[in-house]
Amino acid sequence: MATAGRRALAGFWRSVSSAKRCRTELRPSPFLLQCRGLCTATGETRQDSSSLVFRQLFDQTSFTYTYVLGDRESGECVLIDPVIEMVDRDTRVISELGLRLTYALNTHVHADHVTGTGELKKRAGAKSVIARVSKAVADVHVDEGDTVKFGRFELEVRSTPGHTDGCLTFVLRDHGKAFTGDALLIRGCGRTDFQQGDPGRLYDSVHGKILSLADDTQLYPAHDYTGQTVTTVAEEKKFNPRLTKPKAEFVQLMNELNLPYPRLIDKAVPANLVCGLQDLMK
Repeated sequence: MATAGRRALAGFWRSVSSAKRCRTELRPSPFLLQCRGLCTATGETRQDSSSLVFRQLFDQTSFTYTYVLGDRESGECVLIDPVIEMVDRDTRVISELGLRLTYALNTHVHADHVTGTGELKKRAGAKSVIARVSKAVADVHVDEGDTVKFGRFELEVRSTPGHTDGCLTFVLRDHGKAFTGDALLIRGCGRTDFQQGDPGRLYDSVHGKILSLADDTQLYPAHDYTGQTVTTVAEEKKFNPRLTKPKAEFVQLMNELNLPYPRLIDKAVPANLVCGLQDLMK
């Protein structure tokens, strides 16, 4: 009986020892804990994302997207592709977000609406930005490789001509976002039959400057006519019915679209060449 008791007691202590050993083995190693600490402490994207302010706004008349990008800490923000009829909304949103507009950017000289940058210069003291090659009036003219800074963030300027000579794509690289203007739309692209349009050049621009970004990069166009808001590089490389074609087929397709003459082009282009300041026009 005593022997049996000793055996039972020994079995009990072996079970306890095994349980302790199991807990020890399941405990994260100091190296793993250190890695976790580093990932949390130095995760720049996570930290910066908490400071990034991003809003996508829409004009139902011209089907134009306007984008607010701001730095919560400094209060600085930029506006991409503002529409003159929506300036009241834009300034209200910026004010409600506690931001201060520093730059109003245009991805190109638009033909379907008048830009709001001129009015924003008057109201908010913002500086207007457009491609140098567009030959439009602006406070700041940018070229390939330039950057537009707001607080701790910056947009990389990429020249993506083809829809017009002065088309730009603005890339927020550390946050996987690009603002493509009319060069690349969701499952489509800008037309190439007016304003220096060139389908071959557009094809090269999109494939060389936009679809060359990381596959998970989110792409935000200047317009959408089907209710979509965002796409990715991977999606467009797979599903874009125009830009998945060989270049020669794409050029032929674009040359045979026979689209109607833009309704507002004769008003919009002259106004946008002077930053939307119609009172400066003769």
